[in-house]
Amino acid sequence: MNGAQVIASILKQEGVKQIIGFPNSELFDASAELDIPPIITRSQRVAVNIAEGYARTTAGQELAVVTVQYGPGAESSFGGIAQAYNDRAPILFLPTGYPRGAENVTPNFESRRNYHHVTKWCEAVSRLEDLPKLMHAAISRVRNGMPAPVLLELPVDILAESRQPPSDAYQSPRRSRPQANHAEISELVSTVLAAKHPVIVAGQGVLAASASRELIEIAELLRIPVMTTPNGKSAFPETHPLSLGTAGRSRPATVDHFLERADVILAIGSSLTRSHYILPLPEDRVLLQVSIDEGDLGKDYPIAQGVVGDAKAVLKQIFTLAQEHRALIPQRAGLETEIADVYARFMEQWMPLLTADTAPISPYRVVWEMMQVLDPETSIVTHDAGNPRDQFCPFYRAGRPGSYIGWGKTTQLGSGLGFALGAKLARPEATVVNLMGEAAFGMVGFDLETAVRCNLPILTVVMRNNVLGGYAASMPVATQKYGANRMSGGYAPVAMALGCYGECVTDPGQLHGALLRGLSRVTAGQAALIEVVTHEEPRLPGLARL
Repeated sequence: MNGAQVIASILKQEGVKQIIGFPNSELFDASAELDIPPIITRSQRVAVNIAEGYARTTAGQELAVVTVQYGPGAESSFGGIAQAYNDRAPILFLPTGYPRGAENVTPNFESRRNYHHVTKWCEAVSRLEDLPKLMHAAISRVRNGMPAPVLLELPVDILAESRQPPSDAYQSPRRSRPQANHAEISELVSTVLAAKHPVIVAGQGVLAASASRELIEIAELLRIPVMTTPNGKSAFPETHPLSLGTAGRSRPATVDHFLERADVILAIGSSLTRSHYILPLPEDRVLLQVSIDEGDLGKDYPIAQGVVGDAKAVLKQIFTLAQEHRALIPQRAGLETEIADVYARFMEQWMPLLTADTAPISPYRVVWEMMQVLDPETSIVTHDAGNPRDQFCPFYRAGRPGSYIGWGKTTQLGSGLGFALGAKLARPEATVVNLMGEAAFGMVGFDLETAVRCNLPILTVVMRNNVLGGYAASMPVATQKYGANRMSGGYAPVAMALGCYGECVTDPGQLHGALLRGLSRVTAGQAALIEVVTHEEPRLPGLARL
């Protein structure tokens, strides 16, 4: 067996269903020999985005593997890996490398050195006989601890080098779920039970641990309302009477209403990262934080107590101890009614924009019509960066865990398309939809051909307003003198040329039917794009009054 075949045999044993990448890697043929098909994209960044969507949709239960060519392939993948690192996506990244002895020669790009700050483990193979051991170490780190990309660089001469099949059987690493000690949980539960107006902030760690059921049990037992971070959206069903929605830059009024009066905030499975795209928490409250990564504790906020542990394991501990003190749990009568009333007033305020009958079409009308045609229980949706995220996230109510791929720490335009393709790869039976703007489409649009060629029928909705939405304010002189925020083009014809169904909508009355036609084509197995001509809309929930 050569080195590439050794790697492929390990991936086969790990149950890997496909290997993603572009444009070339010795692992493609070696994996194909073992019936592991390649998913070849149009760019390296989208390949990594697909792996992230796959990893997050499967909650890390299935190994997401990306390989790229050394040199320009590894260089071009950096943005996708950086996005995955910020999104806490457990990806196994296997770039090939220059032959041994050439990796330190300028200007050769060495992944092991350059990816150090956007992976949680970053090593290179130097001897063929070390491959099984290093693969075991890499996969163990993908499955355990903080979810993040793990990189193992594979010099091409090692991949071509042959050896006798290893005598020792490869052992697959198992996943561990660390929990806190009893005293820590006792202190945390006591603080929560003594609170008058506690709030839970659920992060992506709840999704990564498949702990939504445990979170629901805690919320119902302790009668605590729950909001999620943007990355954690869908960790708690937003149709639940105790749901407050998502605490993003733009958000429903329920988030502000209950956060303003909260005296204790329990953050579960969240890094509590400060970001322009995440609502900051008030600092004069008692803040409790549960995270699997000890580096998260007190990172951006002063905390009263930090607990290191897997979200699922710690939630079970909290539930068990809280049940023993059931008599101390406040009843908080009328809580669900209060949540419903605040949300109803919020929706009433924004309904004129959501149902606006203007042309060009209001982007909120696009959001509203998508909400009407999609079933949250059978759909997986994601957005792109910028206005599509800020206009869609506050209103779309995610139901089932993993039915919404949110992202909000770093926001690279175009990532949503790859996330949607990865979600479809993981859940072929789901209706997968991506909402993006034209600037995002310009970054990655040609990978719609990947959707066609690889039989990944998703629906992409592109909002076209011929500007970089919101950017005029940051460059007013350049915009006024030179139209620096202007864009042009039509995108439905591009989609059709790539093999998708394409349709452009200019009349709000035609939007509902166009979305249904797009979904019908997706159900029939054809990727579809609905282009909607919209106007620029600066008003955002939580940031503007109507």
